[in-house]
Amino acid sequence: MTEPPRGLEVALRTPIGDALLLMGLLTTGLVQSSVPASAPRGFWALPANLTAVEGAEAELQCGVSAPGSAVQWAKDGLLLGPDPRIPGFPRYRLEGDPAKGEFHLHIEACDLSDDAEYECQVGRSEMGPELVSPRVVLSILVPPKVLQLTPEAGSTVTWVAGQEYVVSCVSPDAKPAPEITFLQSGQTVSDISANVNDGSQEKLFTTEATARVIPQSSDNGQLLVCESSSPALDTPLRASVTMNVLFPPGAPVIEWPGLNEGHVRAGQSLELPCVARGGNPPATLQWLKNGQPLSTAWGTEHVQAVARSVLVMTVWPEDHGARLSCEASNSVSAGTREQSVTLQVTFPPSAITILGSASQSENKNVTLSCITKSSRPRVLLQWWLGGRQLLPTEETVMDGLHGGHISMSNLTYLVRREDNGLTLTCEAFSEAFTKETFKKSLTLSVKYPAQKLWIEGPPEGQLLRTGTRVRLMCLAIGGNPDPALTWLKDSRTVTEPRLPQEPRRVQLGSLEKSGSTFSRELVLVIGPSDNKATFTCKAGQLSASTRLVVQFPPTNLTILANASALRPGDALNLTCISISSNPPVNLSWDKEGEGLESVAGLPQKAPFKGSAAARSVFLRVTSRDHGHHVTCRAHSAELRETVSSFYRLNVLYPPEFLGEQVLEVTAVEQGEALLPVSVSANPAPEAFNWTFRGYRLSPAGGPRHRILSSGALQLWNVTRADGGLYQLHCQNSEGTAEALVRLDVHYAPIIRALQDPTEVDVGGSVDLVCTVDANPILPDMFSWERLGEEEEDQSLDDMEKISKGSTGRLRILHAELAQAGAYQCVVDNGVAPPARGLVRLVVRYAPQVEHPAPLTKVAAAGDSTSSATLHCRARAVPNVVFTWTKNGVPLDLQDPRYTEHTYHQGGVHSSLLTIANVSAAHDYALFTCTATNPLGSDQTNIQLVSISRPDPPSGLKVVSLTPHSVGLEWKPGFDGGLPQKFRIRYEALDTPGFLYMDVLPAQATAFTLTGLQPSTRYRLWLLASNALGDSGLADKGIQLSLTTPGLDHPSGIPDHQPPTEQPAGTSEKTEAGTEEDRVGNEYEESQGTGDRDTQSSTVSTAEGEPYYHSMRDFSPRLPPTLEEVSSPRGLVGFEDEGMAFPGHLYDEVERMHIPSGSWGPLYDEVQMDPYDHRWPEDKYEDLRGIYDQVAGDVDTLGPDSLPFDLRGELV
Repeated sequence: MTEPPRGLEVALRTPIGDALLLMGLLTTGLVQSSVPASAPRGFWALPANLTAVEGAEAELQCGVSAPGSAVQWAKDGLLLGPDPRIPGFPRYRLEGDPAKGEFHLHIEACDLSDDAEYECQVGRSEMGPELVSPRVVLSILVPPKVLQLTPEAGSTVTWVAGQEYVVSCVSPDAKPAPEITFLQSGQTVSDISANVNDGSQEKLFTTEATARVIPQSSDNGQLLVCESSSPALDTPLRASVTMNVLFPPGAPVIEWPGLNEGHVRAGQSLELPCVARGGNPPATLQWLKNGQPLSTAWGTEHVQAVARSVLVMTVWPEDHGARLSCEASNSVSAGTREQSVTLQVTFPPSAITILGSASQSENKNVTLSCITKSSRPRVLLQWWLGGRQLLPTEETVMDGLHGGHISMSNLTYLVRREDNGLTLTCEAFSEAFTKETFKKSLTLSVKYPAQKLWIEGPPEGQLLRTGTRVRLMCLAIGGNPDPALTWLKDSRTVTEPRLPQEPRRVQLGSLEKSGSTFSRELVLVIGPSDNKATFTCKAGQLSASTRLVVQFPPTNLTILANASALRPGDALNLTCISISSNPPVNLSWDKEGEGLESVAGLPQKAPFKGSAAARSVFLRVTSRDHGHHVTCRAHSAELRETVSSFYRLNVLYPPEFLGEQVLEVTAVEQGEALLPVSVSANPAPEAFNWTFRGYRLSPAGGPRHRILSSGALQLWNVTRADGGLYQLHCQNSEGTAEALVRLDVHYAPIIRALQDPTEVDVGGSVDLVCTVDANPILPDMFSWERLGEEEEDQSLDDMEKISKGSTGRLRILHAELAQAGAYQCVVDNGVAPPARGLVRLVVRYAPQVEHPAPLTKVAAAGDSTSSATLHCRARAVPNVVFTWTKNGVPLDLQDPRYTEHTYHQGGVHSSLLTIANVSAAHDYALFTCTATNPLGSDQTNIQLVSISRPDPPSGLKVVSLTPHSVGLEWKPGFDGGLPQKFRIRYEALDTPGFLYMDVLPAQATAFTLTGLQPSTRYRLWLLASNALGDSGLADKGIQLSLTTPGLDHPSGIPDHQPPTEQPAGTSEKTEAGTEEDRVGNEYEESQGTGDRDTQSSTVSTAEGEPYYHSMRDFSPRLPPTLEEVSSPRGLVGFEDEGMAFPGHLYDEVERMHIPSGSWGPLYDEVQMDPYDHRWPEDKYEDLRGIYDQVAGDVDTLGPDSLPFDLRGELV
């Protein structure tokens, strides 16, 4: 029997390991054959030693020839069990077909724990005893994963060339131990020592290697690499550092421009490049001159490792022989390396100087020396005069600076007059400077005198006025040098003023030359000192003179006084002296323009060869003379000129108030006041003391005053209490004076007394009196205004205005109701603001009850379950008392079925009688309301009727008309006590049949009917209906005819409307008539009524509509109670036993109704106080009497000015 093949001894690594494993498996499969069941027990495939790389797969072979036997593997003696999945070892499993006896151990992702001895064991069976394969070793290779390089891998190390450095490299935790090699710039390093140590785990090894490296300049920028090799690696593991090798640069090179090194011309700009190649770091270059640093600037080309420095300098003669050096070094240089060049400088003489004077008198020798500055090489000298060359008398060469030479040439020459002005030149030349010429020139000046001298100016003896500008010209002919023309005045040299602030009376011109003529001008603004003065012009030994005669007024007027401090009554003697004038002057005296008698003085000697004069005057002074000027005048008739001088009188006197002193000052209250002081005193007053009402005002000032430096008293925030007499006390060293100044403070008027209200009966007379406090009191400062909405209401033509002092009156004769109302007293005395006071005129009159015609109707169901409210309104002042009768019999208001509420608002009074549980048998009657006050009474009748069909509406009219519509308005009639609605019936006259249109909303009193045809005649009816029927068409007042306009006509209200028939029995007395009588006479009996209904319950118009009320939904708006101030609820919510209050007193109230507009107008004309809408707190003790009480007084001027029953508020 052939021996089965051994297991593959191959390391399973991807991808080579996978291919080898596949080849081994294929080979095994080809050799292996099926084992018959009767084959003897034994192994047909045994495991072999195997090597695998960490992470790869491995498989150990085991083929058994006894099928059905229990086979398992042992690892280092540990049995793994027969289960193919090998529990506890997730990476282990048994591979192969057990039926064929294949029990191969397959290991995935091998790691170091799999490195062990393995054996395949076959358990005992019927076929034979147990079998154990030979032990084999699975060796796991662990590759090195990191390299620890010192210096750190990836870094750059800086080394100096030629020095030795130690580098270490560690390859940890590998199996087997890795081999380490070093590469320097790609070459293997031989000096290496290595050690192998145990790794961090069992069976792992760490290799440590050390290399000694000596870098060279060629290693700069190259890599030093550490490689770790292992059988587990395909390629070695590498780590490297970059070597930055420092080495010194090469020697510097100076690149001299041109062929002659070191030769240069002075003044030339020299540029010398110096280049040093190599070196790390690149070279540092420095230029030195004679060992001293000259330039430290250089540039570097890092790519080529070249350092370059260019020396730029301008060469000067002193640079001759200088040694220029270029030094190169870097941080690792042992020393500096340099190259030098020595300068050979060529330079011309910087200057040529001629020594000696070129000025000489004619026919004499001039001696000159020409000397050059140092030059290299030396120069030759030549002399030239004009175009002639002159021969030198001596030539000398000497050593000069900077290695150069100094040349000198001497010349002696006899000058003549014709040589004057010629140019004498010393010229230097050399072959080294062929293109340049160096010379020095000067001009010969041959001296000889001038030939003639004279003066041009005014003729001698001519009279000249002081201040005249005189021009003197000195002229000379010939002479060298130019003659110095000098001006003298009386043998003294004339000069210009040196100080700029001095007037330029002398202008000395410069020497002018024209050909051979020389001139110099002297310009004089002549003065007294020039009178008879001699002006001389000199030129060398020659001279010329002229004399001026000057006329001038007095040069100075001096006034002498015998005293300086004067007092009234003192004598003063003044002497006026004229120092000098030409011709003589006449002196005179005056005081403030008034001539004075004077006495002539003795003659005296005068300067400037003029004449002197003197004159005296005698005065006796008074205080009025202080400050006056006493003037001395010197007059020259020939010059027509007068010179004046004055003496100011200083008279000491006590204070004196001037005539313009203000004795009364007017000021406005809260404004400012200035009490001026017009006082004269010498010396000035030392103090100004003000006294008011015995109190002295502080000179330092106070909160509302200050005393000005002039003595004036300034006051601010003036009050009327500041008015009065102020005493002023002035004082100086000579005495005192006093004055009284009155301050009159004007202030705006304030009304002190105004009787409000003022009452009068109709037809009586009364005065509206207005008393004010004001200053000033003016006769026409009172005016009166009537406060009303209409302009005609404001007329005061029928009233008399009286003004006397602080009281103004408006007298009203035969008072009328139309005159009642608010009047305003306006007082304007010119000081703002004017005062205004309101006074109310109350005209008392008898009651006037509204009398609707023909009869007031109120409807209510007479089924003893409904309620009715009767309204009665009257106008009167003072308040009225209402009484009610039924069919002429006084009504017993103690009957619980009757409840009365009374309202008083100004001059309007209302009574609301509520009848509960209306009975047709007892309550359908005529009720009479009577209003009474002390001046009379009036009454009206109200009929309580049953509910019925509505009355026809009235006042139907057209308010707008278009081709397709018509706008209508009407007044609703009595609704019969039930809700009513309106319907329009209309027809086109040329079309048979009627059309109907319901008015919506039902309570509307205006409606626009649409759908009409243009240019068509229509007839319209308006019907009112309720639940009991309609109003019918009998009343002509509810119909009208109209014609719609055509499409080409504008829309609008037709010019003519068919009149509607007015209901019979309409009263001529309308509410408008009573309104006129009551304007402005509303006399409030209660302080406001809260939310008032602004409509009226009485409707009595020009159309004469009936006066009636419906009880449906009736809920009058009453003045708010105190509780309602903070609650929005109305009075309807109050339940007070015994209070007849419309709203919830009886259950029937909820079915009551009043048409829109029937209740509201009850208070149409009543106006509330716009500033007080509160209901008096003291009126809420008993709600049942809330409408019977009189409101508290709101008059802020006098709450007790009226009797209690007449108090109120007029709006």
